[in-house]
Amino acid sequence: MLKYRTPAEAGSFFDMLAIVEGMDARMTATPWGFRDILPEEAQAREEIAQTVRDCFRAHHYLPVETPLLEDKGSLEEGGRIADTPFKLFDDDGRLLVVRPDNTLPIVRLVSTRMRSADLPLRLRYEAPVVREQVRGAGGSRQFTQLGFELIGEGDAAGDVEMVSLVTSAVRALGLADARVVCGSVRPFKTLLAHVSDASLAEDALRMVHANDFVDLDARVMASSEPDAMKAAICELPRLVGGASVLDRVDELLAAAGVADDMTCELRALIAGLDAQDAALLSFDFSIMNSFDYYTGLVFKAYAGGLPDPVGSGGRYDSVFSGVFESDDEVPAAGFAFSLERLESALNTAEDAADGDHAAVRTGNAAGAPLRIAVPKGSLKADTLEVLEAAGIDASELRDPGRHLIVHGRDTRAGEDGIGDIEFIIVRPSDAPAFVGCGGADCGICGRDSLIEAGLNLLQLVDLGYGACKFIEAEPSWRAGQAERNYARRGSLRVATKYPRIAAAWYASRGVVADIVSLHGNIELGPIVGMTDRIVDITATGSTLRENDLVITGEIMECTARFFVNPGAARLDPRVRILGERLAAAVEHLHFEPVAGSAQ
Repeated sequence: MLKYRTPAEAGSFFDMLAIVEGMDARMTATPWGFRDILPEEAQAREEIAQTVRDCFRAHHYLPVETPLLEDKGSLEEGGRIADTPFKLFDDDGRLLVVRPDNTLPIVRLVSTRMRSADLPLRLRYEAPVVREQVRGAGGSRQFTQLGFELIGEGDAAGDVEMVSLVTSAVRALGLADARVVCGSVRPFKTLLAHVSDASLAEDALRMVHANDFVDLDARVMASSEPDAMKAAICELPRLVGGASVLDRVDELLAAAGVADDMTCELRALIAGLDAQDAALLSFDFSIMNSFDYYTGLVFKAYAGGLPDPVGSGGRYDSVFSGVFESDDEVPAAGFAFSLERLESALNTAEDAADGDHAAVRTGNAAGAPLRIAVPKGSLKADTLEVLEAAGIDASELRDPGRHLIVHGRDTRAGEDGIGDIEFIIVRPSDAPAFVGCGGADCGICGRDSLIEAGLNLLQLVDLGYGACKFIEAEPSWRAGQAERNYARRGSLRVATKYPRIAAAWYASRGVVADIVSLHGNIELGPIVGMTDRIVDITATGSTLRENDLVITGEIMECTARFFVNPGAARLDPRVRILGERLAAAVEHLHFEPVAGSAQ
């Protein structure tokens, strides 16, 4: 139960303001993204960790510990480091980082201290890591990993041991609904190695990492690659399902001219697992972990109805090349559970919804309605038209009154039927948060809202409506003033309600910009002399013309997109079915720009 201080205990409003602004010396709260854990929860976490630890120990994995701080340069020798929010300089000038992952520190440990050890090495750890999170998205920046590394055991034997150990741990925890979703980085990376345009290969890999399949399609289709290569690049990351999808992987690669067998490791994994473990397996070739040292199998474990994985890992065979005295090439693989997500998976739906990770909701249960976040405002009318064209009864959305959740249904039956639906009515800018944090399975909003949110979401379909442009503009009568101000003070003052997009655009151009965040009437910023320019969206340009603003730069084009929670996309086939039907529907529809549209 939350307990707040009384006004008398807290002091005056100005006392509280001083605390918030960091001017009060009293310790009142942890930094954002970090939290204290009280005895009752700490005991529950201890029991979870003990269960996992016992499983690892039973398979002869030995404990190791590494420092919380690592030399950034040393870690980068093992692979690219992502998500390192905390860096500091040592007294000798070395750049140190608070570890964002435990695998690379163990690689460093083994490479320097255990080079003569007998292989295979089976190591386990239990340690906190710190990663960057989007502020205001409800995520923790610190979490505890319970993991293991298998060094020196390759091929099917190593993969089978790794997956079997994960399944035994989730069974020991009593997570009866656990699923293991596997992929491999080899097929897609090998395919990209056959692309003639190196920049296309780089862009395609980046877009798959970002889960942006809409921009992937556009970039690939604009290239001069052969049609078979284009089809393979666009379809391969979309392949999801049982073992039969491996045949489709082979077909796509063969048509694109890739002769090597890229699915043999996954087929060997299926063959090596016992029937009980193999039954938990499915495949998704969009899985590309954020660390680039993976070379083959990558997989994630899901449980408890959480849309976020409770753990992830994979194979990184190239990291130990030349390290061991006995072998030049030493295979390696590892996996780590998140203690916090295991805790959420074991709690009730209500408890998990109050936790640090994506919430469990009743709708994730079997037979529950598919929940879709739909935008109100200027996107509403076209959203209704597209949904109905895709066979969705959205009649309750037309006049929902004050209801925030209304019901719908699929008018089609059969294998591609979706069944019952719940629509949650949200501001377009809030739709990414509802889907990313587990409040909905999928949603619709503008591309700009997705970029501005910065959440891990899978963008599947460009719906084509709500078309607008992101532009930079200034009053016509102040032409040249922004340049003079920039020369004088060394920065450009810009008003916008899209600070992430604006900051990224100016940074890409090497322009120093001071962003002034506003929530409406952005045009007033330079008109009243508060800023030099604005960054905003425009559909018809009428607001710009009426206020005598002229465009000084074009940033990007935006339309509405259908997007999904990556976990829902892997576990619930209905979201992909809906995506396919929406994509088919918009091919036959025409949309007009809406003046003043806001995504």
